[in-house]
Amino acid sequence: MSEDPARVQEFFGARADDWDRKFPDDGPAFATAVTECGLAPGDRVLDAGCGTGRALPALRAAVGPEGTVLGVDLTAPMLAAATRAGRGRAGTLLRADVARLPLRDGVLDAVFAAGLIAHLPDPGANLGELARVVRPGGRLALFHPIGRAALAARQGRELTPDDLRAEPNLRPLLSASGWELTSYADEDTRFLALATRRA
Repeated sequence: MSEDPARVQEFFGARADDWDRKFPDDGPAFATAVTECGLAPGDRVLDAGCGTGRALPALRAAVGPEGTVLGVDLTAPMLAAATRAGRGRAGTLLRADVARLPLRDGVLDAVFAAGLIAHLPDPGANLGELARVVRPGGRLALFHPIGRAALAARQGRELTPDDLRAEPNLRPLLSASGWELTSYADEDTRFLALATRRA
């Protein structure tokens, strides 16, 4: 998949209307991943690269009515699909680039990012931008509803040692970006890396 923002928008924009129909069974995996993030009522959480907003209802349930849920995506058709699905009621939807978030420093308690890291043009800098908007001790969840090997098989490619999400690659990348990897799971049925924002 291209890391060029224009190509990413083109790719996802063309698929937005059918995205949820193509992956109809992912809902429980999203809900489980959100549960493992350790969110608390009243927390402020960003769904970075929210797509059609599949995580937004679970994020809203985790932070409660007093919490803040913000869904950000670069692709307008994905946000439109999220709105049509009613997921905009679970949080505020905003078209923005996660590489340059329109948020103040340290304003969030957590970031949830499903399938995002493979599409970042500059992963180190972009993960640093996510760290910028999260308070010290806040959390980051990098999630995908299937593991790296299953995803590679689905895409018809080989899983290579330079895969960004491989733990030996991801841990130092996160560390250099202001995060500490605290949990790593790469199974057929999910990928979930949890990290904490360093002070």
